[in-house]
Amino acid sequence: MSKRRIIVGISGASGFQYGMKTLEILRDRDIDVHLIISKGAEMTRSMETDIEREDVTCLADEVHAINNLGACVSSGSYKTIGMIIAPCSMNTLGSVAHGLTSNLLTRAADVVLKERRRLVLMVRETPLNLSHLKNMQSVTEMGGIIFPPVPALYHKPESVDDIIHHSVARALDLFDLDVANIKRWGES
Repeated sequence: MSKRRIIVGISGASGFQYGMKTLEILRDRDIDVHLIISKGAEMTRSMETDIEREDVTCLADEVHAINNLGACVSSGSYKTIGMIIAPCSMNTLGSVAHGLTSNLLTRAADVVLKERRRLVLMVRETPLNLSHLKNMQSVTEMGGIIFPPVPALYHKPESVDDIIHHSVARALDLFDLDVANIKRWGES
């Protein structure tokens, strides 16, 4: 693998902006970004934001159709540093937890887990019921990381975008990607 690659998935949970911010932060990195957007995410994007689909897809190096189970990211032989799903719906979480790979988003996550690569799920739901918690436990036991975008306030955010940026930057830290302009605890 000459250039590092990462898979960005956006599922239908509320908070499409987390996926968009992930793409914006990764845009200026020396890393190939492979994007998968679920049908639910398309609906959430149009209901919650004024973001056009083209504004999203232009930030990725490759965009894969949700139903394309033959895409490169559906194979473990296609090396990546891992996958982030931002936001991650409870439906997607449940599918990943139980190995249900009926679309490319969940298939790619399954491949990342089987290859022992980094999988970060920015789950978006509250309150949580027992099945949500058990699914989170299952994914964690398989090596995935559950990363709810719980806002940190020590960096004194001045806008919603500041909160979203900080959460996404911290999630990308888990891939050992240094993100500029992130205020860290104890640093001035």
